[in-house]
Amino acid sequence: MTQADRELTLEDAQETIEEPRLRSDLIYGLTDKPPVAESIFVALQHVLAAFVGIITPPLIISNALELDPINTSYIISMSLFASGLCTFIQCRKFGPVGSGLLSLQGTSFAFLGPIIGVGTAATAAGQSPEQALALIFGLCFFGSAVEIILSRFLHLMSRIITPIVSGTVVMIIGLGLIRTGITSLGGGTIAQQNGTFGSPQNLALGGLVLAIVVILTMSRNRFLRMGAIAIGLVVGYIVALFLGIVNFSALSSLPIVRLPIPFRYGMSFDFSAFLPFILLYVLTAIETVGDLTATSAVSGEPVRGPVYLRRIKGGVMGDGVNSAIAAVLNTFPNTTFSQNNGVIQMTGVGSRYVGFYVAGIFALLGLLPIVGGIFQALPQPVLGGATLVMFGSIAVAGLNIVASAGIDRRAAIIVAVSLGLGLGVAFVPDILANQSAFIKNVFGSSITTGGLTAILLSWLLPHSAPVHRAEVEPTAEEVQS
Repeated sequence: MTQADRELTLEDAQETIEEPRLRSDLIYGLTDKPPVAESIFVALQHVLAAFVGIITPPLIISNALELDPINTSYIISMSLFASGLCTFIQCRKFGPVGSGLLSLQGTSFAFLGPIIGVGTAATAAGQSPEQALALIFGLCFFGSAVEIILSRFLHLMSRIITPIVSGTVVMIIGLGLIRTGITSLGGGTIAQQNGTFGSPQNLALGGLVLAIVVILTMSRNRFLRMGAIAIGLVVGYIVALFLGIVNFSALSSLPIVRLPIPFRYGMSFDFSAFLPFILLYVLTAIETVGDLTATSAVSGEPVRGPVYLRRIKGGVMGDGVNSAIAAVLNTFPNTTFSQNNGVIQMTGVGSRYVGFYVAGIFALLGLLPIVGGIFQALPQPVLGGATLVMFGSIAVAGLNIVASAGIDRRAAIIVAVSLGLGLGVAFVPDILANQSAFIKNVFGSSITTGGLTAILLSWLLPHSAPVHRAEVEPTAEEVQS
C-alpha cells in the first residue's frame, strides 16, 4: 500500500466515525477500488459525458477571436490536458485542495460571455489574437484567487448570493449566449463575411443537429439521453463531410504529440475588465457547492455535517486552484461538471479511484493534437445546432433555481429589472458609447450589470410587502358565507 493510499484510508476511517454515510445502492462506494477493466469502462462513460462540454467553450472562444487553426487546436488540446490534471487534483485531494469525491473538472461555460467580450474588444483596439489571449489568461489567473478565498467563507455566502440572485445570473448567462449559438448555426463570422450566412445549407445542417439533440434528449434510453449532444455532433459532422464543407488541411501541419508550454501567450491585466470575472468566480463557487452536494448524495456520502462541509470547502478551493492552473496552461477556467453525477447513478460506481482513470484519459487526449485538430474542423452550423440547446438549457436551469425559491412580487421585480438591464446592455451596447472606458468595460457585460442589479435589489427590497385584502381573490367558502 502506497503512502497516498494509507493517507486516504486513515482519512476515510476518521470520516466514517464523524458522520454516518447515506444509504445507497452503489456497487462501488467512494473508497472502493474496482478492478482495472471495470474502472476503465466506467471512466470512458464519464469521458463521453463530459468531452463535448470541455472542448466546446475553447472552440467558441477561438472562433470569436478568429484564431488560426494551429492556435485553436493547441487551446483545445490544453483544455483536455488541464481537465485531466484538474480532475486528478479534485478526486485525489491534496491537503485542503480538492473534494476527494468522484468529481470531474472541465472548462466552464459561465465565462464565455466576458471572455469573448474582453477578447474581441482587445482585437478591435488593434491587439493581435495572441495578445488578447494574454489578457484573458491574466484575468482568469488572478480571478481564481477570489474563489480560493471564498472557499474559506462558504457559510457566509448564502447571505449575499441568494437563489434569486444566482438563478437570475445563470439565466442571463444562458440567454446572453444564445446570440453566439444562433450565429454559429447560421455559419459563423466567416459566413457573415463571405455572404453565405443563413444559407439554406447552413440552416438545414444546423437544424438537423438541433432536431437530433432534441429527439434523443426525450428518449427513455439513458445512454441516448446522455449522449444526445455528442451523437448530434457526430451525425452533423458526417453529413458535413458528404457536403464537402469540412476542411482538414490544417491537420497535416500538426505534430504527433504536443507538450504543454506554460505561459505560452504570456499574461497581462486590465482592472476595468476584471469586475465581471470577480462576480463569475463567486457564482462558480456557488455552482460548485451544488454540484458537489449532488455528487455526495449520489455517492452515498453525507450531505451535511463536518465531513460534508470540509469536502465542499476543499472542492471549491480545488476549483479556484484548478482555474489558476488552467490559465497557466493556456486555457480557460475549470469547474465541476454536474452531468457526471448521472453517470454515477447509472453505473452504480462512486469510487474516487475511477476519477484517476478519467484524468489519465483526458490528459492523454490533450497530448494528441489530432484530437483538437479534428474538432477545430467542425463546421459552424453543426456546432451551433448543438450549442443552441446547451445555452437554452443554461437559461432554463437558472429559471429552475429562481422557481425553487418561490416567485413572489419581490422576486419578480428583482428578476425583471436584472434581466432588463443585463440583457439590455448586451443587445444595445451603444447605450454606453458616450461613457468612459472604465464604465464600458464594467457595465458592458450583461453578467456584471444584471448580477450587480440583482444583488443590489435583493439587499434593498423588503422581504415581504403588505398584501391588501382587495388584491386577494375570495375563496369559495368566503363567497358562500
